[in-house]
Amino acid sequence: MAHGEKRKFIRLESLHLLDYTVLDKDRSKGRYSMGRTLDVSVNGIKMETTELLSTDDTLEITIGIEEDLVDLEGRITYSNPEGKRFVSGIEFVKMSGEGRRVFRRYTEAFKQMQKTGESAR
Repeated sequence: MAHGEKRKFIRLESLHLLDYTVLDKDRSKGRYSMGRTLDVSVNGIKMETTELLSTDDTLEITIGIEEDLVDLEGRITYSNPEGKRFVSGIEFVKMSGEGRRVFRRYTEAFKQMQKTGESAR
């Protein structure tokens, strides 16, 4: 990690489509939309969306990794404009053991691809 880096886990550049539902403070489901991951780690993702998300928001997310669909819950750590889109950091709050296993397997495979110079996209 770079000097001054605040992340606890290494993030890997990766592109996957996802869908999400914003949960209101009372946990009722709000707006639904889609986005894509820009990078992933075992504890979070950086994603691109067409709308600005609030750091008060919690999301229910379904993300496809290889042949697996992983359902998880995450909280927004930041959301910033980038061109005509928005980039947000998501920290996982809740994920099944199977989902965690899929993310761990994926990040390990991605690291191996980076070492050998293969493209993950």
